[in-house]
Order: sequence, then structure tokens, then C-alpha cells
Amino acid sequence: MSTSGRRPALWRRAVVRLAFRESPRLASALRKRWAALKNPYATVRFGPHTYVGPGFSLHAPDGGTFETGPGCEFRRGFRCELGGPDSRVRFGAQCVATYDIVVQCTTSLEVGSRVMFGQSCLLVDGNHRFRDPERPMLAQGYDFTPLSIGDDVTILTKCTIVASLGERTVVAANSVVTKDVPAWHVVGGVPAKVLDTYGPQDAG
Repeated sequence: MSTSGRRPALWRRAVVRLAFRESPRLASALRKRWAALKNPYATVRFGPHTYVGPGFSLHAPDGGTFETGPGCEFRRGFRCELGGPDSRVRFGAQCVATYDIVVQCTTSLEVGSRVMFGQSCLLVDGNHRFRDPERPMLAQGYDFTPLSIGDDVTILTKCTIVASLGERTVVAANSVVTKDVPAWHVVGGVPAKVLDTYGPQDAG
């Protein structure tokens, strides 16, 4: 092939590299920097090789801590709101937040390694109080509980998580988890109930 014949192929390769490798990497670096600059009272740390996609939003006007382990991926539309200076959200290594994930945390949320969040999931560590008939619901405050999510948990699309999940839990799509789930359980429904178990306890 002549030199002139190779030029279009080289040009296409350069365009693909710029569009699908270099541009997203540079844009991610800018978003991470902006997240820290926008929240000067918060501690913001991203692990090495963590990708932050379009629409990433961290809202921590009163401080708090947001940090990730290495190799995490926040694809698009991730939002995290920290409720105060003692709020703490941490993602372990190689977690994947797909699209439109919302985290609201006033106490703490500890996410293990290799956790996958499907589209449009909500994670909150508090519930509105509502049982006092003499007071408006919005004046009754909240009940807060620190949350933890174990390693290798899979949370499928459109789930609401207001309780802790043990290692290797699988949460079916469109579920609302209101009670803590032990390790190696499959849960689903509204409210979520145990659908199956698997893992070491089933061996033999």
C-alpha cells in the first residue's frame, strides 16, 4: 500500500483514538477536578484509573467525605448528596455505577469492591418520620442508619436501597430493599424478600 493509501486509515485510527480514548479520559479528569473545586469543605478522593462520566454531580456544601478505590466507573448521570460534615461515602475498587444513580447520605455508606449498580438506582441512609398525627410530615425529621454493601454485590435496574447488603447479594430489578440482607442471597420485590440462596453453604 502506498503512503497516500495509508493516510486515510491512519487518520481514521487517530480520530477513533481521540473520540473513544483520549477525550473521555481528559473529560473525566476535568470532572474529578471540578467535583473537588465545587465542594471546598468536603474531602474528595478518586482512586487511580477511576472514570467519571458525563453528568457526575457531587453536592456537599457542608463538607463530608467522598472517596473511591481504584478502577471505579461512573458512566453517566451519577449524583451523590452528602448531608453534613460527618457524612461519608466510600466505594471500593472496580465498582460500576451505570446510569442515573442517586446516593443521599447523612451518616455513612460503605460500598465494597466490584459492586455493580444497574440503571436508575437510589441509595439512601434515612427515612422520613410520618407517624405523629399532630405534626406535618416534613416537620417530623428522619431516622438514619449507616449502610454497608459487601463485595461483589449486583444491584439490577431501578432499585431502591435503604438497608445493608451482604457479600455477593443479588437484588432483582425494580426492588425496594428495606431490611438488611445476609451474604449470598438473591432478593426481589416490594418490599424485597428472599428469592434464593447460593454460594459456599450450598456446596456438597
